[in-house]
Amino acid sequence: MIDVCIVGVGTAVPKNIVDQASIRTIIQNVFHNSVEDLARLLNVFDHEHIHTRHFVQPVEWYTTPHGFAESNAVYSQAAVQLATEAARKAIQGREAEVAAIVVVSTTGIMTPSLDAALIQTLGLSPNVVRIPIFGLGCAAGVAGLARAAELSRVLHGKLVVFVAVEICSVTFQHSDTSRSNIIGSSIFGDGAAAVCVGAGLTGPIIMGGYSTLFPNTEDIMGWDVSDTGLRVRFSRDIPTFVRSHLPQVLVDACASWGIDVEDIGSFIAHPGGAKVLEAYADATGKPLESFHHAFDVLRENGNMSSVSVLFVLERWLNDTLPRSRYAVMSALGPGFSAEQVLLKNEFDA
Repeated sequence: MIDVCIVGVGTAVPKNIVDQASIRTIIQNVFHNSVEDLARLLNVFDHEHIHTRHFVQPVEWYTTPHGFAESNAVYSQAAVQLATEAARKAIQGREAEVAAIVVVSTTGIMTPSLDAALIQTLGLSPNVVRIPIFGLGCAAGVAGLARAAELSRVLHGKLVVFVAVEICSVTFQHSDTSRSNIIGSSIFGDGAAAVCVGAGLTGPIIMGGYSTLFPNTEDIMGWDVSDTGLRVRFSRDIPTFVRSHLPQVLVDACASWGIDVEDIGSFIAHPGGAKVLEAYADATGKPLESFHHAFDVLRENGNMSSVSVLFVLERWLNDTLPRSRYAVMSALGPGFSAEQVLLKNEFDA
């Protein structure tokens, strides 16, 4: 089997940096007459695990309601711009060698799809293989990387660029008085990331992915489509779900990869929130400090859905500390589902 490696990683964020106090004020002004327990819900902005986030629009834009068409137009323009910036960093001038592009995004809709636009902005061949993926949410950063590696193997190790971009901020709904909408406004941010993969190179080897769908859990996370746009859905205790189900998922994943759970030296986890990361530590038996890259990404960028785990991957790759033989990338998403990818670091004998 051809060893497909991580060749390069690139990230990008919008220029508008917002703090929690600014968004809290907007939420208070928008919902002060319509949400009965707003004072209690506003406490979610007081947690220390998120300091700043990046939005594609100036903060004033979010003070007034916007229809689905307007919000999606903002999504489309920003997604192309940010994804192009991230992908250029990941490809590192090797555009002519790219044989395929995989794109994930769940915060807006484009037809022609986003990959078609990126082929042109990046100057890729018009004959590259295209795979756009929608609907995997936060899990897409891991699932998309697995699909890109599989595609590279099918293409005999040729370069494949994987791009994740989410413009979460434009999904905020003035007409949605739900707890989910207010919590979402306190954690989600915008950004893009890209990973270039291919054979015969020196980065970590992508050994394979492992997908898990939990039956009858559609209510946990997702979008409800309304006339005004996409309404975020959270309905269960996700940290408790992680503690209950992730240990067995890892056992099953490792069995499929032919390794033991104890062989995993580090976890590159999607920073869905501080409590989710704490649940990851409990479920994996790893010290909380070992998730410091994920906590750093969460603190500086909030939760960027599919993009966040790739920001964590970039920091892990740039870390000067010695790496273990095996690392697992992990993320959860709508379905409810879990996605894992096994990375292997080769060491000289």
